[in-house]
Amino acid sequence: MFVAVSEEVLGRRERKKRETRRALSSAALHLATERGPDQVTIEDIAEAADVSVRTFFNYFSSKEEAIIGVDPEGQATFAARLLERPPDEPPFVAVRNVFCATFTGDDMEWADERVARQELVRRHPSLLPRHLAAHHDLELHLRRALEERMGVEPDSSLYPSLLVTTAVNAMRLSLSAWEASGRKRPIPVFLDQAFDALARGLSEP
Repeated sequence: MFVAVSEEVLGRRERKKRETRRALSSAALHLATERGPDQVTIEDIAEAADVSVRTFFNYFSSKEEAIIGVDPEGQATFAARLLERPPDEPPFVAVRNVFCATFTGDDMEWADERVARQELVRRHPSLLPRHLAAHHDLELHLRRALEERMGVEPDSSLYPSLLVTTAVNAMRLSLSAWEASGRKRPIPVFLDQAFDALARGLSEP
């Protein structure tokens, strides 16, 4: 998934790289939706994005990565936002605030693409491994950031992994609920419902 990043915090070169990554991913998604993933080649994607095949491989290792929209920079940004939260915030609150802040704003351009990607994964199981891997990569970035924030050695405590994995799934389910509702209410409304339930220990409301 692509994480919204303010243009002000990116230099010209970084903005160009991010634009190229998004152009390639959007082209891959459009072609896969139109033809089916098996009928799309890396050459097709590069041509549609008006870049060379060599440039394609600077951003993605496979067409499946491009279709899913794997975004290492966005994942790193997500983790950086967690490290930037006030140091006195409890881990659960800090993670919750990062997720809610990420989906606050008017930039919803990614929403239609996310719906299309979810539908492609449902229709084409060959995309599922890369889809799950993207979520795993996001969890890894967030877990390392949370471990650093908590001052614990990597993989020395189960808590960071448990919190991050639960939060990522809360995000995924909240986005699905938002889409199923017709996007009539802001995403943080659904995130709040999910994190409130987690805060209660999943006891019935």
